[in-house]
This record gives sequence, C-alpha cells and structure tokens, in this order.
Amino acid sequence: MLSPTSTILPTSPLPHPAAPNPSPRQHLRFPFLPPTASSPAAVRAAGRRACSVRASASEGTGWPAPAAGMELVEMERLVEVAQSAADAAGEVLRKYFRQRFEIIDKEDHSPVTIADREAEEAMTSVILKSFPTHAIFGEENGWRCVEKSADYVWVLDPIDGTKSFITGKPLFGTLIALLHNGKPVMGIIDQPILRERWVGVDGKKTTLNGQEISVRPCNALAQAYLYTTSPHLFEGDAEDAFIRVREKVKVPLYGCDCYAYALLASGFVDLVVESGLKPYDFLSLVPVIEGAGGSITDWEGNKLHWPVTSESRPTSFNVVAAGDARVHGQALEALRWH
Repeated sequence: MLSPTSTILPTSPLPHPAAPNPSPRQHLRFPFLPPTASSPAAVRAAGRRACSVRASASEGTGWPAPAAGMELVEMERLVEVAQSAADAAGEVLRKYFRQRFEIIDKEDHSPVTIADREAEEAMTSVILKSFPTHAIFGEENGWRCVEKSADYVWVLDPIDGTKSFITGKPLFGTLIALLHNGKPVMGIIDQPILRERWVGVDGKKTTLNGQEISVRPCNALAQAYLYTTSPHLFEGDAEDAFIRVREKVKVPLYGCDCYAYALLASGFVDLVVESGLKPYDFLSLVPVIEGAGGSITDWEGNKLHWPVTSESRPTSFNVVAAGDARVHGQALEALRWH
C-alpha cells in the first residue's frame, strides 16, 4: 500500500515523437453544415446561409438538436481536419524556429512574429477548405466568418509561448480548439519541434501521438509538482493567491507555457496555476486535460467556456488544472478566490 507521501509515476513512457497518429473511428457525432464549393462566392453564400443557424440547446445536455438542412458528421472528420491544420502550422514554425526574423510588439506589449501570422493563416486555410461555414477566432486575426455568430467556432493560437519560440526553447505549442455553442469539444496541443501532439475529444480518452494517456494520482497538495509560466505574470491579489499555493506544494517549476498542461495530462506534473490567460490560451486544453482524467477550471471552480461571437473581445481568465481531484480542490481552497 502506498504511503501518504508516495508519488505515482506514469506506468509507461511517453510515446516516441515519431510514432504514427492513427485515427481510430470515433462514434461521437455532431451536426454541422456540409462543405460547399470552395470558391470565395460560394463560401460567402454558404456563410450567409449557415453561420447564423442557431440550434436550440436541450435542457439536460446543453447539446443542440439538429436543425433543418443539417447533416451529421463524425467527430473523426473534425479531428482529421484539426490534425491537418496542426501539420500546416508545424511546417511554418519549423521553417522559422531558431532563425532570425523581425519581432513586433503588440499593443499589450506581447511579441508577435511572421511565424505566428503565417502559421495562423495556414491553419485557417485548411479549416475553411473543409468547413467553409464554420467560424474561426485566431489570436492574431480575430473573428473570421461572414455572420456575427456560429454554432461551430475554431479558436486558434499559432504559438502559445512566443517568448519561448523567439529564444529558441522548444516548449511552446500550437493550440487548436473547436467550440460547439461555446463549449470546447475538441482540443489539440501540438509541439512541432519535438513532434508531440496531444489530442482531446469530449467524451473520449486523450491521446499523445495516437496512444492513450492519463494523469497520475497525487494524495495532497504538499506532494504536488506545480508549474506556472512565470511568477512575474501574477499581480495584486492574484500574486498573493499564487504564493499561498506555491508555499504548500512540494516543487514549484516555471517556464513551459501550454507544454506544462500537456505534461500534466501525461502524468508527469500534478498542478498548473496561471493568471491572465486569454480564451485562445486555454480552450484547447480543456478536452485534453479532462480526457486524461484531470480537472481544469477557473479559480472559483467554474467550467471554462467562451460563447464567442464577432463582437467578443478576449478577456483574462485565472486558470487552475490538476491531475487529481483532491489536489484541485485543495488548490482552490488555497487560492481563496470565492
């Protein structure tokens, strides 16, 4: 029997980065409007017909009923397109990684590069070719849909961890989320340099390079390994709250951006606490973490979602993720954000 201070390591190693990405048949189905011709005029016409379709959610599940004229498509197809988008972004990012290029400071003083912009455009092109009636919200270019709202919205972050990217550290990631009526139902964390890809689908087991993974148990916050991107990103009360958690964990670690959540899903980290995240920073993480058996919420314990429209502006969220529900609950108590 394990002692209260025991730490459980994963029972199997990480899959080799070169491992294939099989696409096992998924039975979960979602309604979507079928692709039309890919000409600009056809896309605009389809968007006018489709983006504004708002299926009514059922009270019990929150899932919409199929609307007239809609077809059922397997989640397998959506994941296939998401993986193709990640492939396209990866080709761009590998081309620029550890090369010299211009770095531009945005209005919020965060850096952006030609790699960010080209990778987002590459993903957008892949997605709209297959699903021209879906909406896209990208970190760099915002809302992309002829209508003001859509049932299906792809949320893209071409480089989560641009500072890592521009300093040559391969722990950034490309994030792809698919929202259905605001709920993240599919997410990808892709590390194109290490060639590691985590795929999460609502109701399915999370995979890394095609192999199922899971979080590890952790008895108490005092035994937890904690990650956050940087302690300097917390301000005011949020900084005080983070310090309360940091003082209770076994080992605090820094500097992984989205890669820390991927390590949590794989069973190597117990807790991630961050402040000031935008929706494109965390929405893709939700299916990945939950599909591996973990928990991810805001600091009050609320589920993370974002009912995005053309009028939406990304606001900041405080996020806490844990592999073990006990550690998640203890972290919420230490944060005292109720």
